[in-house]
Amino acid sequence: MKIIGTGSALPKKVVTNGDLESFLDTTDDWIVSRTGIHSRHVISDERLEDLGRDAALKALADAGQKPEDIDLLLCSNVVNEYMTPGLGCIIAAAIGLHCPCIDINCACPGFIYALDIADSYFKVGKVKNVLVVCAEEPSRMTSWQDRATCVLFGDGAGAVVLSEGEGVRSVRIGARPDPDKIWQFRPLEPTPFVTKTETGVPLQMQGREVFRFAVTASVEDIKAVLAEAGLGVQDVDYYMIHQANLRIVEGIRTRLGVPEDKFPTNIADHGNSSSASCPILLDECKRKGLFKPGDKLVFSAFGAGLLTAAALVEW
Repeated sequence: MKIIGTGSALPKKVVTNGDLESFLDTTDDWIVSRTGIHSRHVISDERLEDLGRDAALKALADAGQKPEDIDLLLCSNVVNEYMTPGLGCIIAAAIGLHCPCIDINCACPGFIYALDIADSYFKVGKVKNVLVVCAEEPSRMTSWQDRATCVLFGDGAGAVVLSEGEGVRSVRIGARPDPDKIWQFRPLEPTPFVTKTETGVPLQMQGREVFRFAVTASVEDIKAVLAEAGLGVQDVDYYMIHQANLRIVEGIRTRLGVPEDKFPTNIADHGNSSSASCPILLDECKRKGLFKPGDKLVFSAFGAGLLTAAALVEW
């Protein structure tokens, strides 16, 4: 398969580090030095499904495809206002799709997990065109009194259209199950029979452990997908790393020994948008004219689970 169209959408509300100083015990210098983030887009009066719809429509237009051309929708989402139906069905209704919809919750690596699922459908000949939409609102998962977590996240949606071809050369997904490192608990509706205590807990993260895991896992995954294709780290034109923390991205780059100009970033004004991070970065780089035919792109992402993934794409 190959990527033939991209799209993205962001909330209009921009929250700067200066804005956070008004109600958090934090400073712009503290946030920037630890994360590289200056501002982020957060949902205010938008609905997440509308951001997903807009990203999807942009990707379809970029690909020259119509809704009736899509054979499968894969939607990556961690949390939204609906328990059911899945966000994929809601987005599909909004853009007029009439194909199967599969929702996945793989946290930050969700985009690459969706690529891997789509690859299987292409290989068995069940699809000709697949739409992947990643729509996330992690700003709704955190406590905005917790300066260690709420400063990290922004909301948004990214999408790609995949078609038959040879562009996606290698995909690797993996897991190192350790749910205590990043988690949030949201209780369900009570019943007359539930006797256990269920108290909601906002997003919790063990930052130092996650940092070490992210750098190590990303480097291992990247080297694995390159080895499968018979390439070295210097053969890659651009590394499209999940925008979780600029220090993590720099740690990966340093371990690989690759020049800084091969690592495009947008975390400074986006923050961490979970699985939407990679496709948003891809769409923005594409629309800036960064890629040329034949360029080799490596995606890498890591997150709750703990899950990891990487993919090698030839543009």
